[in-house]
Amino acid sequence: MSSGRRRRLPRRFTFAGAIVRGVECFNLLSGDLPHASERDGYRYGVTRVGDRLGGTQIGGSVYQLAAGEKTFPYHFHHGVEEWLLVLDGRPTVRTPEGERELRRGDVVCFPSGADGAHAVTGPGRVLVLSANRSPSISVYPDSDKLGTRPGGDDHLNFRRSDAVDYWDGE
Repeated sequence: MSSGRRRRLPRRFTFAGAIVRGVECFNLLSGDLPHASERDGYRYGVTRVGDRLGGTQIGGSVYQLAAGEKTFPYHFHHGVEEWLLVLDGRPTVRTPEGERELRRGDVVCFPSGADGAHAVTGPGRVLVLSANRSPSISVYPDSDKLGTRPGGDDHLNFRRSDAVDYWDGE
């Protein structure tokens, strides 16, 4: 502005509390992570930001990982792309090309299919974004499993070795 005066924002905006009237807000850097996983190797704090904001089309979760802890086993999705944004720390991401240490501000896209296989290991705080789609299928190459998510609370996981012929039982 040429007058040297600071532009005043409308009253509905406030930066101190990061609140925009009528719209939910969550601080990715300092917001609480009320849920936890206590499984060995997969310990983390987490919150589903998409749910907290009332989102329906895009899902997002913030994870806080200690050194050596992972979000999930090495996997990829059919029909779902995921993005990872490093909020703090120096997590390591494993992809088909190998492992790479990330730093604050790095963003990575994991495309649908085997080229998007990934696992995230702490330390760090990360945001994972994806489309909320049902049905979806996840593949776990290290354990040779498939995970199906047809919708609702129906989560089914199978080893490939448990597969039957299409006509079995017909």
